[in-house]
Amino acid sequence: MTRQISLALATYLPRKAVPGQTIVDPSITRTRVRPGDLDIYLHVNNAVYLNMMDTARSNLLADCGGMKTLNAKGWYPVVAASTVKYKRSLVLWDPVVVTTRVLGWDPRIAYLEQTITVRGELSARGIVAGRFLGKGGVRVPAPDVVELLGGPGTSPELPDDVMTWARAVDVAHR
Repeated sequence: MTRQISLALATYLPRKAVPGQTIVDPSITRTRVRPGDLDIYLHVNNAVYLNMMDTARSNLLADCGGMKTLNAKGWYPVVAASTVKYKRSLVLWDPVVVTTRVLGWDPRIAYLEQTITVRGELSARGIVAGRFLGKGGVRVPAPDVVELLGGPGTSPELPDDVMTWARAVDVAHR
């Protein structure tokens, strides 16, 4: 439950924008493993990783000053697909760093990479295909969101593994 509160705060009371930060710059979210994050095996439940990543994506938007701009338009992010590879368990009180970066976009989807590290060691890597919706569920093209947030006019080339995954889960632009 406390992770849901963290997400709500990151979304509705976002942290201050980082001067000079753009939507394509990496965003850092720091947290710590709490007792409520643990499952019966005393390591972080897989759903908690996803919740940490949700909060970190809200922080990415806040860091570039995008939350107010998006809210004014009535646009909001949703996850179209995601995948996570877990490499190392997180345990109680571990200091967690979630690094979120936009890898690129196509006409529909923005692709992000999120890594979770503890003391510089990779614990998990997630790939997220995100969309934006507007009032009434209207789909907002990813390039429109990037432009609104001051990003570059063209997408960086997406890594091969991300494009292969996007096609496999049927989110890639056709």
